[in-house]
Amino acid sequence: MVHLSDKRKMTIMIAIITSLFFAAINQTIIGIAMPRIIAKLGGMDYYSWAITIYLLTSTVASVLVGKLSDIYGRKPFILSGIGLFTIGAILSGFSTDIFELITYRAIQGAGAGIIMSTVFTAIGDLYEPRERAKWTGVMSAVFGLSSVAGPLMGGYIVDHLDWRWVFWIFLPLGVIAFILIWVNFPKVPRRQGESVDYLGSLFLTLTIVPMLLAFSWAGDGPEKYAWGSWQILGLFTATIVSLIIFIAIQTKVKSPVLPLGLFKNSVFTVSNLVSFFLNAAMMGAIIYVPFFVQGVKGISPTMAGYVAMPMSIAMLITTSVSGQLMSKTGKYKNMAIIGLMVMTIAMVLMYFMVPSTPIYILIIYMIILGLGIGVAMPVFSLTVQNAVAPQQIGVATATSTLFRNLGGTIGIAIMGSLMSASITKKMTELSSNLGNQTNAAMNPELAEKLALFQNPQNLLDQPKIEATLNSLSPELQSAFTKMLDIIREALSYAITTTFLTGAIVASVAFLIALFLKEIPLRSGKGMALKKQETAVEGSSVSK
Repeated sequence: MVHLSDKRKMTIMIAIITSLFFAAINQTIIGIAMPRIIAKLGGMDYYSWAITIYLLTSTVASVLVGKLSDIYGRKPFILSGIGLFTIGAILSGFSTDIFELITYRAIQGAGAGIIMSTVFTAIGDLYEPRERAKWTGVMSAVFGLSSVAGPLMGGYIVDHLDWRWVFWIFLPLGVIAFILIWVNFPKVPRRQGESVDYLGSLFLTLTIVPMLLAFSWAGDGPEKYAWGSWQILGLFTATIVSLIIFIAIQTKVKSPVLPLGLFKNSVFTVSNLVSFFLNAAMMGAIIYVPFFVQGVKGISPTMAGYVAMPMSIAMLITTSVSGQLMSKTGKYKNMAIIGLMVMTIAMVLMYFMVPSTPIYILIIYMIILGLGIGVAMPVFSLTVQNAVAPQQIGVATATSTLFRNLGGTIGIAIMGSLMSASITKKMTELSSNLGNQTNAAMNPELAEKLALFQNPQNLLDQPKIEATLNSLSPELQSAFTKMLDIIREALSYAITTTFLTGAIVASVAFLIALFLKEIPLRSGKGMALKKQETAVEGSSVSK
């Protein structure tokens, strides 16, 4: 598709961007609203699962579709991804409890994985790497735009409308994206001589799923298992056995679902490792920013959207600028290193936040974080595509998506466990103080009201807090507020601990990025010139 006219390519890119924005806005609009949704549906202990299951199914779907799209073309998979995502969104809006929401989010995740894998691969089909850098910046800007609009709309919806509209409001955009892809995206014939690696796909799935389940289920608290329990050890054992079988299969089949030879390429391997740790830090820590804003600072979801907006704008600007710079210079390593360093510094700063930290300080830290993420994130999908042969772009992009999603899923799971353990520890330390104040009040009504908010889930429901406060007499309101501050302190301690962990993980990504070999991005003009030089040399030889 590289040889299509510029007008046709532009039309296809509009269709691709529409489908990507549809998936991205649905994800960001849910992020800011999820604490309130959990407060309505219940199931605080399963909060991370609503995110984890989405990433799990997205991970499996994205890597499986990579090789298939190399064989059958991108169009049928983009369409099926949009269809699955739309169905999952519709059903999610009808959820009556947390378990239904988790199930339907799994369907959404599968659709999102297919969309994300195929749209970025399609750019590789349309453009050479140097031109691809510019479009990668645009695609990253789409994420930035969705990050700006999504939180604002998500907060407004849960404050003023039924939370179900969080899932439904952008469904018409999905229909438009489906039609645009159906009409404009070219259908390509099946690649001959290629076969589908069904057995390898099965054991790749059997490797990924138990591994992610083990990380998600391990830890302290309800519905969790100790790291040394037979359940967790059994899942890790299943992961190792499946991985060994998968590797054996990949060395024997004609068309492996994940060619192991790709990992001999240092750029491919280093880029994927950095993507893994970058996403683990970003997703594992930043997913809890709304908890800090709403639960600790007591800000409504609508205002929380405004608090998150500056970070998203910073990402939007830097992703666009970094894409243009990479397109112009063909270089990327220094940008990646600077972005990761800034990201690490921002997370360290966020670790030192406390309940009394002014909201403008939090906004400044989030802007710094957005600048770092915006510079670093677009780099590594480009480096992967630039390092492999054109016929391997699909599987290479899918592998890159796999590593990013694995990092995000494992990061969320581990930091979710860390957060639960931290809040339990802090609540234990503060319980004597809390108990003494409750006894000092000598008021059964106050003790009953306070017990409700010892569950941090209820700190996310500001209307419930206000209603409880208004139901108390003026002399008890002051005591209730002081006790509530103690619980918020425990939540703050737990959340900022995840930020410190994220900073450590981001620093690992920074160190790995130092070993990234910089291969100048190819350009269409460069490729044409190379072909012309080759033709001239061949003509001279023939004479």
